[in-house]
Amino acid sequence: MEEMLRVGVISSTHGVRGEVKVYPTTDDPERFLDLDEVILDAGREQIKLEIQNVKFFKNMVILKFKGYDNINDIEKYKGRDLLIHRDQAVELEENEYFVTDLVGLQVVTEDGAVLGILKEVMPTGANDVYVVQPENGKELLLPAIKDCILDVDLEKGVMTIHLMDGLLDL
Repeated sequence: MEEMLRVGVISSTHGVRGEVKVYPTTDDPERFLDLDEVILDAGREQIKLEIQNVKFFKNMVILKFKGYDNINDIEKYKGRDLLIHRDQAVELEENEYFVTDLVGLQVVTEDGAVLGILKEVMPTGANDVYVVQPENGKELLLPAIKDCILDVDLEKGVMTIHLMDGLLDL
């Protein structure tokens, strides 16, 4: 499991006083109200940024960081990830997982047949869809529902599924 979790990506600057628009990669953008700081993945280094102010505009979060007071200070970080330590993450309910922990799991049927590796989680509104890449062949799309996903064992790195009728026909 990764030590750091991505909570957003700086998409652009906002105004000339050092604020940035952040595309949230967390299920709950209001989460930023509870954070005192984030870590900027600046490529070769990670920079701790103290959050001074949080606002919301449409689907974006507007952040102001302490010590970054004009557009020139922050503009170079467009496109960069904002991270938090795992211990700052929200508590998950039973059968909830961070996407970063699911990607890379081996996907097997309840009979033990290996289907492939989970390579992506696509949010669709009603339920997520897991994209499984077999060793050869086309991707398999699995609905993230209880009838299909039987077990997730992060320690073993395995997701066990029930292969519902018609899933291989898509």
